Amino acid sequence: MTKVLMVASESVPFAKTGGLADVVGTLSAALRAQGDDVAVLLPCYWSMSVEGLPLVYDDLRVWFGPNCYTCRVYLATANGVPYYLADCPPLFGRDGLYGDAAGDYADNHVRFAVLSRVALTLARHAFRPQILHCHDWQAALVPIYLRHLFPLDPTFLGIKTVLTIHNLGYPGAFPKDCLPDIGLDPSLATPDQLGFFGQVSLLKGGILASDVITTVSKTYAREIQTPELGFGLDTVLRQRSGVLTGVVNGVDYSVWDPATDPNIAAHYSTGDLEGKRACKADLLREFGLPIEMERPLIGIVSRFAGQKGFDLIEEAADEMMSQDAALVALGTGDPRYEKFFRDLAAAHPGKAAVRIAYDDVLAHKIEAGADLFLMPSLYEPCGLNQIYSLRYGTVPVVRSTGGLDDTIDEETGFKFREYSGRAMMDALSQALAAYKKREKWIAMMRAGMKRDFSWTASAAEYAALYRQLAC
Repeated sequence: MTKVLMVASESVPFAKTGGLADVVGTLSAALRAQGDDVAVLLPCYWSMSVEGLPLVYDDLRVWFGPNCYTCRVYLATANGVPYYLADCPPLFGRDGLYGDAAGDYADNHVRFAVLSRVALTLARHAFRPQILHCHDWQAALVPIYLRHLFPLDPTFLGIKTVLTIHNLGYPGAFPKDCLPDIGLDPSLATPDQLGFFGQVSLLKGGILASDVITTVSKTYAREIQTPELGFGLDTVLRQRSGVLTGVVNGVDYSVWDPATDPNIAAHYSTGDLEGKRACKADLLREFGLPIEMERPLIGIVSRFAGQKGFDLIEEAADEMMSQDAALVALGTGDPRYEKFFRDLAAAHPGKAAVRIAYDDVLAHKIEAGADLFLMPSLYEPCGLNQIYSLRYGTVPVVRSTGGLDDTIDEETGFKFREYSGRAMMDALSQALAAYKKREKWIAMMRAGMKRDFSWTASAAEYAALYRQLAC
């Protein structure tokens, strides 16, 4: 058994903007189920109730120069996992986790520096771990502080650090003059330390300071060491390649399973697929599309961001809409892509529909009711929706990148490599042609539904990594 304190900016069921929250919540629970003693530290955002929770710290003070930030730390439990919630209303009592309509909060470096210092206080006194497992740039200051502020502190001797990169496209970049704000010497703003194209990158500092670096798929671990997908950090990642590994994310099948999902119109399984037709009819009604059951239905659930390959859909929109297929999309994000999908739906009533929202129930309905699921990502560290799609018998059409390449094969879906609208349409056309061959299509659906991407195997890889580090 290894004692692990995870540090993250979000986790289900407390706060979520994306896949990071799913991974932290489900991985921690899976590790505890396998016998590791895992706890999680999160910020206590305004939407999180602490009523009735026991206090671990009533007056924990974090000093950066003359500035003092006072925190309370509460202890909650979810899915058998202890969660420490760092409550500092001036920093975390805001509408958004990372920003608002005006953009990212300018003091995000301070907000997550305070979280990192709270983590070290917990590691000293309340929950002394063997491993500090830090997620993304928001927690990357933990190993930075250990290396640069406390290298000889006997309290931390023997504690090892793991940094998991969920998306290298977010390097935690800030102006160089921010370092004193978070208790670091300005001399660290050099190319061999935190310096990053005229700024500083907290993620870069974490990569250099951590004992082990992981990312969320094996292919992505290779891709981030290339100039094309390294986002300016490929050199430092190649420098640390000996301690960099990829572990494919798992999913929680207690939440994502058409045999038990309470959010869908009918249940179904590999042995009885009839319920999927009811789910398709329900989804078409939900989006106001004609109930044409034999016409293939393509689903999209995503953040509307450039990373997700929506420029390819823009490029190929006319050809896509000329196919004998319908499209439903759910998401929110970049106004450019929100407008694109609205315009597409307006130009093709009866064939395309969009919901600009974050709607978890509707996401389940799309996974269950669609025939195909489209993910043409420019890059995708792991991706979860293609894995959900497999379990729901919804055949993925994906670009061969990151975790999409690791989780989809010719038996379960369709892939394309070149990043172009033409290549995407070639793969989608193959899928639409295959849809007409019902016996083979159903065999493909069942093959995907039988694939197991539960956390059991992935958590075992992390547990083995922890044991090796803790020795």
